[in-house]
Amino acid sequence: MARRELLAGHHLARLACAKDGRPYVVPIYYAYADEAFYAFSIPGKKIDWMRSNPQVSVLVESPLPRRQWKSVVADGRYEELPERIGHKRQRDRAWSLLSTHTSWWDPGALKPLTPPLADDARHIFFRIAIEEISGREARE
Repeated sequence: MARRELLAGHHLARLACAKDGRPYVVPIYYAYADEAFYAFSIPGKKIDWMRSNPQVSVLVESPLPRRQWKSVVADGRYEELPERIGHKRQRDRAWSLLSTHTSWWDPGALKPLTPPLADDARHIFFRIAIEEISGREARE
């Protein structure tokens, strides 16, 4: 199975994070490039938890007919992409990658009309830099 092809071919994943020994899993839309997931959110529980503990896991699944499936789990590190020197290029990259997909803002619930201005706390772009990747598949 080509793990990176599976990541690049999908845009919906499950993001797992943890805080104070408690797990939390939530769906996210993403774009995959440069060995990272790029995503967008508004402030909330997942952002708070990832700021507290940046080690996360991302699960991407591909159901196939007749009890067959493929999945990839990528462990990585949350990196916020604020509108500041040192992050602008990566933030613009995230905007560019995500905006090519229909409804990419849905999980964030607030569609940015233009690339957000500096210090716009409603729009949080981030990436998950992949540190380790594994995958499985089932076939009849």
